[in-house]
Amino acid sequence: MTALLVGVFGVAGGLLRFAIDTWFAHRAGTRRHWPWATLVVNVTGSLVIGLSVGVTGRLGLGEEWHAAIATGLAGGLTTFSSWTTATIRLVSEVRYLAAALNVAVNLVAGLSAAALGIALAG
Repeated sequence: MTALLVGVFGVAGGLLRFAIDTWFAHRAGTRRHWPWATLVVNVTGSLVIGLSVGVTGRLGLGEEWHAAIATGLAGGLTTFSSWTTATIRLVSEVRYLAAALNVAVNLVAGLSAAALGIALAG
C-alpha cells in the first residue's frame, strides 16, 4: 500500500512541477534566465515535507501517508538536479553572482520553509 501511495503522490508532484515549469517558461520572455521555477518547487517541497513531519503524526495517519507526502509528492515536486544544473549554467554564462545567489537563496529559503512547516504542524 505504501508503494502505491508514494507512486500516486509522486505522479501528482511531478505533474505539479511540470505545471510550474511551464508557467514560468511562458513568462520568461527575452529576459536573462533565472531559475525561478526551480526555486519555487524546491521551497514549496521543503514546506510540504516540514508540514508532513508534524501533520501526519498528529492526525495519526501513519508512516505510509508520511512517505506518500514526503517521498511521493515532495519528491516528485522538488529537484536537486535542475538546481545544480541551473547553477552550472549561470557559471558557464560568467554570471557568478547569480550562481552564488541561486545556491544561497535555495539553501536559506528551503531550510526556512522546512522549519516553518515543522513549526506550523507542531
